[in-house]
This record gives sequence, C-alpha cells and structure tokens, in this order.
Amino acid sequence: MEIRNFDDFVAALHDAGFSMGGGNDEGIFAVIPFSWNENPSYETPVRWHTGDPETDPWEWRMRVLDERDDIAYAKVFFRKSGYITKEWYPDFLAVRRNGMSFEEDYMNGSISQSAKRIYSVINEQGCVPFHAIKEYAGFGKEEKSQFERALVELQMKMYITMCGRQQKVSQQGNEYGWMSTVFCTTESFFGEEVFQKASTISSDDAIEKIKAQVFHLNPHADEKKIIKFIRG
Repeated sequence: MEIRNFDDFVAALHDAGFSMGGGNDEGIFAVIPFSWNENPSYETPVRWHTGDPETDPWEWRMRVLDERDDIAYAKVFFRKSGYITKEWYPDFLAVRRNGMSFEEDYMNGSISQSAKRIYSVINEQGCVPFHAIKEYAGFGKEEKSQFERALVELQMKMYITMCGRQQKVSQQGNEYGWMSTVFCTTESFFGEEVFQKASTISSDDAIEKIKAQVFHLNPHADEKKIIKFIRG
C-alpha cells in the first residue's frame, strides 16, 4: 500500500495490526522506516521531522492518540515505541499479562516497587502527565533513572499507555513550557471489551497468531527476535 499522508498511514497500520514506532523496524516491521527519507520505495511526500502533520510520521504518533480511539502508541516493543491496533491488542495482552491483575503481578514479584508507585498514582488520578506523575509519586532527582525504567516497565507489561499531551499549568492557570506526555491505565484507554476478549485467548495461541503476522509482514524476520518482540 502506498502511503502519502496520515490517513494512508492509519489504513496501513490497521492492515498490519502493529508496527514499531519511530522508524526503527528492529528487524521486525515498521510501517514507515527511517530509510524512506533517503530512499522511498515510491514517490511520496512522506518525510520524517518536517513538522507537517499530514506527511511527517513523527507527528502521527500524537495524532493517533488525539484523533483515534482504535490505536495505542507506547513503549511496548524492545523498550521502544510502537503501535498496536485495537483489533490486535487483546492478543498482546494475553501474552504480556496472561490474565493477571496488577496486584497479582506485584505479589508475584514481577513488578518493581518504583513501578507500583507510578501505577498507583495513574490508577487513582486517571490521565496524568509525565511531570505530575513524578511529583505525585514522590520521585526525587536522584531517582530519575528508577522512574524512567519503571515507566517503561509498566508500558511493556501493558498496564499503562500514552494517551495524549499536556502542558504544565502555572498557579495563575496559564499553560507554559514543553508539552508533556500523558499516561493512563490500558483499561481506561480501551475499555472492558478488549480485556474480555483477551481473557478468552491463550498465551500460546496469541504467540502463534502474532508470529504468523510478523512473518507475513516480514518473511526475513528472525524467529528468536520475534518471540522477544511478542513477549516483551
């Protein structure tokens, strides 16, 4: 499928079901790889980092969150960003969470204490911007690396996901500074239907289904790397 704008990208993403984000395909698959800037496979205005919301894939990351309710974008593959459509999300949930609740995962020792602090804030507050999570969860400057690792950990385990952007607000009520990524629980992002469907899928069946789709998208993908891609 030829991709010339945002709508084409969304259509191609739905056909694929999932994609690495940021243009790096990691040997798996990316709808728009970085290489398009130098050597597009067909004539297209699509180029990275031009700032044009219609033709810049970097801008599309937030557009899918702002304008769609059927595509998730977060750090879900190799601790890097990626897209998963609502259709395929239950399959990844079946593998990553395997029917477990956050509390069960934490009691089993699969969730770090730092991740629990972050999750508790997001679960209680709803949609929370990056800078506010640090404040509400009480992370100090000396805990920057723990905070960032835990935030990615929760995205990889599919307990939280990105859901938009927000600026800081002054005491006078004025917005200022850079836009900050907003996070919410995956349950609030997609709703109960997706999780009910995930509960009917076995982890093994989901792995085989996703693996077959990866080989369809990229016949040259390495099977060991595919399993890492799927399991996180």
